[in-house]
Amino acid sequence: MNNIYLPYLATIEDIYEEAPDVRTFRLVFKDEKVRDAFDFKTGQFGLYSAFGAGESTFCIASSPTRKGYIQCTFRRGGRVTSALADLNIGDTMGFRGPYGNWFPIEEWKGKNLVFIAGGIGLPPVRSVIWNCLDRRKDFGDITIVYGAKTVADLVYKNELAEWGKMSDVKLVQAVDPGGETPDWKGKVGFVPTVLEQTAPSPKDAIAVTCGPPIMIKFVLQALNKLGFSDEQVYTTLENKMKCGVGKCGRCNVGDIYICKEGPVYTAEEVKGMYNDF
Repeated sequence: MNNIYLPYLATIEDIYEEAPDVRTFRLVFKDEKVRDAFDFKTGQFGLYSAFGAGESTFCIASSPTRKGYIQCTFRRGGRVTSALADLNIGDTMGFRGPYGNWFPIEEWKGKNLVFIAGGIGLPPVRSVIWNCLDRRKDFGDITIVYGAKTVADLVYKNELAEWGKMSDVKLVQAVDPGGETPDWKGKVGFVPTVLEQTAPSPKDAIAVTCGPPIMIKFVLQALNKLGFSDEQVYTTLENKMKCGVGKCGRCNVGDIYICKEGPVYTAEEVKGMYNDF
């Protein structure tokens, strides 16, 4: 029987400084057989380990259409993410996964897509965005609404610039009031408000959102105002994860174990969880 807690060894091939205390790692598995055979679906997550410090759970931020490597994006915070942030190009770390369910993009063929993210909530959405852009002919209009507290807090700045130049993508960027700089050309306002102003049509559309819980709460309200049903809206609850395999019990919401059943849910499913969730 395989040891479910035994991680794959991965080399940090590149590091990108995204925002204050936010980094992206490009990881390549040391074992060529693992590297060649590894596959995942967009929305799945993993456990990333700094040896001697422990593991931390977050999404696979790259798209499964990009082979030979995976990427993760994280903010330095606690003990493990601080240890990860201290690693350098060429260092070895661990990865367990992929775990969880995924965004059902095969069911979205022909649909218009609306992506809404806030701050460090963009990485899981980025995986879906690139997956869909790499299969651009399968989908209709693509709208991306992304905001952060300040201009400095926007992650993936190079990719935002790339998306902004695409003729078949509508990108709307925003920062909170007071977070703009003199040369800022995007919107100033909170993401739910900017989303309402952007007013994407709910007809034949799917919305994907991730960000701080308070943002998601008001984004769901904004989408309802725009005519989106809860069945049309997806989010990820990866921040509820701990062990990844439903053993430790820290991911449970009532009788639901997010590690086993999630992390991807429709808004309808999320609203059916505990009232205080």
